[in-house]
Formats: sequence, structure tokens, C-alpha cells
Amino acid sequence: MKWLIRSQSIVTLAAGMIYPYYLLFLKNLGNSYSKYGLAFAVFTISSALVSQWLGPRLDRSSTSLLIVSSLGMMGAMIAFPWVMSYGWVLILQLLMGTCNAMQKMSERQLLADYTQPGERGIAIGSYHFWTTVASGLAVVLGGYLIDWLTINVLFYISALLYGASAMAVWRMRKRVAMTPITETNNGSVAIRG
Repeated sequence: MKWLIRSQSIVTLAAGMIYPYYLLFLKNLGNSYSKYGLAFAVFTISSALVSQWLGPRLDRSSTSLLIVSSLGMMGAMIAFPWVMSYGWVLILQLLMGTCNAMQKMSERQLLADYTQPGERGIAIGSYHFWTTVASGLAVVLGGYLIDWLTINVLFYISALLYGASAMAVWRMRKRVAMTPITETNNGSVAIRG
């Protein structure tokens, strides 16, 4: 559970650092609320559609999906400063929506896997606490960084954080694969580690 909290706190830090200031980037590509609305709709609808496709595959590959999600977001963050047209923004929004679905569904699957019925509250509370703290700190940190640097640098820092999250999940996936799985008294599966 600790590795999941750490890796997803890094993801939350990366997302929270860039998202509020991402609007400034879009503003430079066209001062239109409708363009922002369309970009956000592409993100959310692609996330919804991908979640339907991922559902049947989720049980087998949650950790792999977390890695792919972080690497995809890392690629999107690296690409954004180079985007010169709104069409490319929409393509990146499609990629980000796909990665969002992979990340959100995988984290929920793993939260269920690494907790036991009747004992989930403490673990989920801790998870929510640390990821929310990371989000709040990210917005403040992003504000200070954007004052000193450029928005492009903020995208690159966010990309590094996504890469760090992918590495953390990859390393822990190897450890968890070697961790024995036991059955509890009530018939549920417990993963020790």
C-alpha cells in the first residue's frame, strides 16, 4: 500500500503542478472558451470511452497500466511546449484522457486489492490524505516555479515527475510479484508486503 501511496502522490504532484497553469498555455493558442471546452471534452470523453475498454482487462494488468499511464503523461508533458496548433492540443488531450482512465481505474483496482473488506477505511483515508496534500503543494510550487521560470519548464518538471512515478511502480511491481499471496479467514485474498 505504501508504494501505491508514494507513486500516486508523485502523479498527483505532477498533475497538480501543471493543470492550473495549463490554461495559460491554451490561452496562447487562442483566446476562446469554446476551444478550451472542446479540449476538455476530448479529454473527459476519451477517458470515459477508454475506461469501458479497460474494464475487462483491469484485473490482469493494473500495475502495468499505471506504468503506461505515467509514461504516456510524461510524453504528453514533453510534447506540449512544442505544440503550435490547436489540432495537436486535441491529439494530446486524447492521449491524456486515455492515460487518465488507465491511472484512475488502476489506482482504484489496486486500492481494492491491497485492502481487505471491513478494514479499508484507514488505508483509503491515508491514500486520500497524501495524494490531496501532494495536489495542494503542487499548485503552490507550480505558482512559484512559473514566476521564476517559464510554463515550458513547468511541463518538463511535470514530465520528470511522471517518469519518477513510472519508475516507482515498475520497481514495486517486481517486489510485489515476489510477495506471497495468502488467503484470510473470511476467504478474501491478502497480499503481504
